Amino acid sequence: MTLDQLKPQIITIVSDTNKTVDERLLSICEVLESNVPYYNWVGFYFTNGDKKELKLGPYVGAPTDHTIIPFGKGICGQVAVSNQNFVVPDVSAQDNYIACSITVKAEIVVPIFVNGKNIGQIDIDSNTIDPFTEADERFLEFVCAQVATVLS
Repeated sequence: MTLDQLKPQIITIVSDTNKTVDERLLSICEVLESNVPYYNWVGFYFTNGDKKELKLGPYVGAPTDHTIIPFGKGICGQVAVSNQNFVVPDVSAQDNYIACSITVKAEIVVPIFVNGKNIGQIDIDSNTIDPFTEADERFLEFVCAQVATVLS
């Protein structure tokens, strides 16, 4: 299944008001992880109130100890500060990287904006080196825009 073919599923999940926001976010994680072979860990991090940190939200994949990430630390923390997508083709080449698992080879993080403010992000780890393309970035921007509609 191509990334574009997943878009209707994302819209359907987001539109399901019979489920809580967290249930919908978890469903998005499940759809992405099960349909994109190189998406091996998929999760959401959100700004933790007024604190300069991110808090782990719904995710699928191996358990992580990184439930709180200070702004500026690791890839997620850097995206919280920069407000820009961050694609890491090879995590071993990154100085400011928080290792979640020795199997992770690459990471992509795309911010979620609500009313122009960065309130969180989708974080995807891959066990493949350099799997993410511009198509992944555009698709994940679409996912984040859809998610933003239920968070505003």
